[in-house]
Amino acid sequence: MSLSTRIARTFGVAEGEARPVLTGATLFFVMFAGYFMLRPVRETMGVAGGVDNLQWLFTGTFVATLAAMPLFGWIASKVPRRRILPWTFGFFAVNLALFALGFQREPENVWIARTFYIWISVFNLIAISVIWSVCVDLFPSTQAKRLFALMAAGASLGGLVGPLLGIALVGPIGHAGLLWLAAGLLLVGIVIARQLQRWRDAQPVRDELTAQARARPLGGHPFAGITTVLRSPYLLGISLFVLLLASVSTFLYFEQARLVELKFPDREDQTRVFGTIDAIVQSLTILSQLFITGRLVQRLGLAALLVAVPVVTMLGFVWLAFAPTFAVLAAVMVVRRAGEYAFVRPGREMLFTVVPTEAKYKAKNFIDSVVYRGADAVSGWAKALVDMLAQQPAIAALLGAAIALAWALTGAGLARAQARVENAEPLPGGFDVAGEGLRR
Repeated sequence: MSLSTRIARTFGVAEGEARPVLTGATLFFVMFAGYFMLRPVRETMGVAGGVDNLQWLFTGTFVATLAAMPLFGWIASKVPRRRILPWTFGFFAVNLALFALGFQREPENVWIARTFYIWISVFNLIAISVIWSVCVDLFPSTQAKRLFALMAAGASLGGLVGPLLGIALVGPIGHAGLLWLAAGLLLVGIVIARQLQRWRDAQPVRDELTAQARARPLGGHPFAGITTVLRSPYLLGISLFVLLLASVSTFLYFEQARLVELKFPDREDQTRVFGTIDAIVQSLTILSQLFITGRLVQRLGLAALLVAVPVVTMLGFVWLAFAPTFAVLAAVMVVRRAGEYAFVRPGREMLFTVVPTEAKYKAKNFIDSVVYRGADAVSGWAKALVDMLAQQPAIAALLGAAIALAWALTGAGLARAQARVENAEPLPGGFDVAGEGLRR
């Protein structure tokens, strides 16, 4: 048995799939390397804007996301769907260049810091969602279950390399230099995405995956994402799942920012601390994606990916309630984030493989950005209110545990719904996945 055959069998890659898997993984790598190189910069700018103002930054992010959605919806409606990613990445690369110039001229400007924090919080969700939209568009459900975890490993590798680059380069080239480098990586991502489209052109598996179909715009109106979601109980369920995920993340995020501000007052030190945490998370994620995720979903089903992490997070919140220390918080943060990248994110994307093409771009992006950032804003204010009224970290931790339990139950229900749709079984109540009038 050849080495390539052994590798293919180990990772569940069929003949002819190695190239698209590697291309998809590389696309995720360059995007995540750029974003995770900037993520510690974002956290540093958030601290610079004032930890007590984080809920305002979250609210500003939500408002900016609402403003961005019609623009993205217009692009998705008018641009051939194979060009949605190049247009989106090109726009964000120009934005990064403008912020780099701002940091070079006024590095201590607190309003530039706050604007960058809001902007990159919108950018990361839209850009990542667009990549996943391309993947769920190009790969049917049967391939997705075997290959998405491997392609997502490219994201984790980028998430590991990115913060290491940030740690190494923030001193020599500064924050502005990191932004220029990230803009360049986005342009590389455009080239890689074209290669993935060309592979599918040569091997279409459904009518909607032909080159001619993907050369046509999706049509519809700029607000089709929200109307599609509101008509579909299935997509509303995914929205609830994302809302609960974001709420759990926000509770932990606020505690992390508060403790890092106390221990590391210097901006570059803060960037290095956040980068170190990211590197640990991504190292664990890569190992899980390569050797656990694919086997887990094939043996135990999609529910294992959508339920395991919420349950572990719930237990982590309970632990934090009785031991509210930085070490415990860091452990819970690492486990939750690694689990989200390794299990929850691939599982969440598999839910979209059974929805119509328009929903894969418009509804999905609405859920991944507006719903997520809306949950951030609401839970940010809720966390601030709980802290103000209770004055006890344990209360917020127990509330987080309750949210995580609801998150787990929602994930279990979605896994059952996805299985019914994939097997062409009717969902309870007679609803299809995308609402009346948008059946496959």
